[in-house]
Amino acid sequence: MGAVDPLSLSMVTAFLGAAGAGMANEAGKRAWETVGGLVARAVGREVSAPVGQAERESVAGLLMAEAMRSPEQARALAAVMSGKGAGGAAAHGVPRLLPASARFFTDRKGPLTLLDREAERKPDGLPKVAVLHGPSGIGTSALAFHWGGLAAGRFPDGTLYADLRGGSASTAPTAATVLRHFLLRLGVPAEYVPPALEDRVDLFRSLLSNRRLLVVLDHAQSAAQIKPLITAAPGVFTLIVARRPLTGLDAVTIPVGPLSDKDAKRLLADLAGRPAMVTARAALPSVLERCAGSPFALRAAAPYLATGPIGNGSPAGPLPPVRAAAEDAYRRLGAETARIYRLGSLCPWPSLNAAAVAAMAEVQEAEAESALAELVELQLLESTGDGRYRYRPAVRAHAEEAAAREDGLAGCAATVARAVDWYLHFAVRADYAALKERWHLGPLYAELGPGPYEDEGAAVAALVAESGNLVEAVLAAEEFGRFDTVCQLVEALWAVQLKAGCHDALLPALRAGARTAGRHCPGTRTAGRMHTQLAFALMELRQDEEAERELLTAADDEARAGHARGRATAVESLGLLRLRQWRFRSALECFEEADRLLDGIGPAGDGAADVPRARALLHRHRGRALRGLGRFEESEQRLTTAREFFRGSGERYNTARVLTDLAELHLDVVDHVGALPLIDEAVALLSRENATIHLTYLAGLRAQCLPEQP
Repeated sequence: MGAVDPLSLSMVTAFLGAAGAGMANEAGKRAWETVGGLVARAVGREVSAPVGQAERESVAGLLMAEAMRSPEQARALAAVMSGKGAGGAAAHGVPRLLPASARFFTDRKGPLTLLDREAERKPDGLPKVAVLHGPSGIGTSALAFHWGGLAAGRFPDGTLYADLRGGSASTAPTAATVLRHFLLRLGVPAEYVPPALEDRVDLFRSLLSNRRLLVVLDHAQSAAQIKPLITAAPGVFTLIVARRPLTGLDAVTIPVGPLSDKDAKRLLADLAGRPAMVTARAALPSVLERCAGSPFALRAAAPYLATGPIGNGSPAGPLPPVRAAAEDAYRRLGAETARIYRLGSLCPWPSLNAAAVAAMAEVQEAEAESALAELVELQLLESTGDGRYRYRPAVRAHAEEAAAREDGLAGCAATVARAVDWYLHFAVRADYAALKERWHLGPLYAELGPGPYEDEGAAVAALVAESGNLVEAVLAAEEFGRFDTVCQLVEALWAVQLKAGCHDALLPALRAGARTAGRHCPGTRTAGRMHTQLAFALMELRQDEEAERELLTAADDEARAGHARGRATAVESLGLLRLRQWRFRSALECFEEADRLLDGIGPAGDGAADVPRARALLHRHRGRALRGLGRFEESEQRLTTAREFFRGSGERYNTARVLTDLAELHLDVVDHVGALPLIDEAVALLSRENATIHLTYLAGLRAQCLPEQP
């Protein structure tokens, strides 16, 4: 077989898996299309892009058979599999993500011993996993942090930590989201984080295979949420914190119960001091009874041991300790701080900043900041350390009930409306600042203009920081029947979709936008936009079948609205999906249809100013499809036309993209002399751009042009 003698079916199959997993960046998408074209030319027909191990093995068999038959195909396969231009996920980070342990920690010798035993278990092929479980406020998280600090020396490669609690089920981190976070902390560049869950799992487990590392998963909801995060690597210990044992998970379960009275007194003494304990001697039995061994409740009670009775005026009858502590703290608040405490709880916001709280409560931001600081001091809120605050679930439930009782249904509804409006205005201004050149539908863009951000990157970062709250705002607007607001909020997510990814986290909001459009404004431009945005996320997440349905729906909506530009965009996007699926002929037909739709936009028509650039992009896309079909001469004509437009318009990045396309075309026909100047021109154009991945890809292409070293 010559150039590919060392290769085997398993190696080619593994290469196909790696190439498919690498589509999180443009270089990866290019490599995937190149493989698709090679397969099509090798077997003389289109072959659908493989999904799953069985299909990858089938395609690998086709490539191996052609390589054995043809030395030319063998050389082509060897060049593609050399890895040149594909980049890689170099990962050398040593994360230290575990939160600090509490200053005073009491008892828990039994659970600590069980954790030691599981962590030190000799490797036997089974994952090392333990679940600490107990009710809210009992100290399960604190126990995990304390043990992790004590055991840090056992894990020289670091500690990964994820809080799996979201504001609601919609914003709770998924396994895919957590894996993205972990891979980034392990040193994988964002551009190399695979889009699909299964590929993230594979990469995560590969990176951990030879490491000694602790993984702590806090506030886990179910076994399904965490199973993809568990590895059998012998040096990895996974410590899970949950409210209850997780059914279906093979792990050591370690219950965490209330502190004994002796240990509760010791913790109170550590926190409040011996003089306070002496002063409160008579009240101590009732305090211990009310706190019921909950470290959270004991910490909340400690500052008030010496200043007065605890629990006076609270509802009669026993309360869960966290609820009792929240009620006691609530009764110490001034009227305005108590109101802020109540109103911030009315939606399951993942975390809040002072500006959003000020809008909800109709107070000045400084007043909101002061109230939030007081609520943290009383343990009614937790500070995340970055100017943001969040409720414990049990405390939020207390605040929400107090709001229903004291503010009434109308007052609560008005608060949610103010919150949604604040997030809408924030998102529109940030989205506008992050992506000024795109066309907008929502009327607020013209009314508000771009926000005051230093640059586009700062605007995107602001959107990312609020992404969980924006999802909740969309869902709240949908629940309250504010359908125009749903669509305007979803439109304002476009820049963060395009520039920051976050597709997994945004998916609930995007689905709400498409759902709202389908029910309340089908056949409109807005509906077309909603379905297109959802399709874009689905494409990036490799959920191709659903993405295709959404794009077809978007094209139909735009057609019914008489919006040729929007319909062309939907059809063009469908063509891009076809390219990823290696359906080059169908992709070409989509691009040609999109071009015909642009013909219907007259000089004074809606979107006329966008037409020349849109046509240039379609020339490029058609060139890529024609290359996949082996129609190299036609491909070069289309790509050359696109290159001249982008050169003339001064778009360095798009010019470099087309130059790369042309270089790949020359390499397909083994014209190294023709490819080299195209590559060098693209490198020169990108030298002032933040395009590290593309430059790495070009370096790989350039290496293919140079003579083989003996």
